[in-house]
Amino acid sequence: MSRVTVSSKYQIVIPKDVRERLKIRPGQKVEAFAIGDRIELVPVGPISKMRGFLKGMDATFEREPDRRL
Repeated sequence: MSRVTVSSKYQIVIPKDVRERLKIRPGQKVEAFAIGDRIELVPVGPISKMRGFLKGMDATFEREPDRRL
């Protein structure tokens, strides 16, 4: 676990070992979430990486009567 310091401008530096493990690059976007009493930073990847991630998913399910095609 790495410890960081919040600057006077409320900025932090993501430690090198964390950046390398998550493959975070300069200019890359991350989303910040407050969960309980902690902060989570989640790297945002390109939308092209999402292609095919639902492949093989079973899309058959019961729909409400007014939603049927």
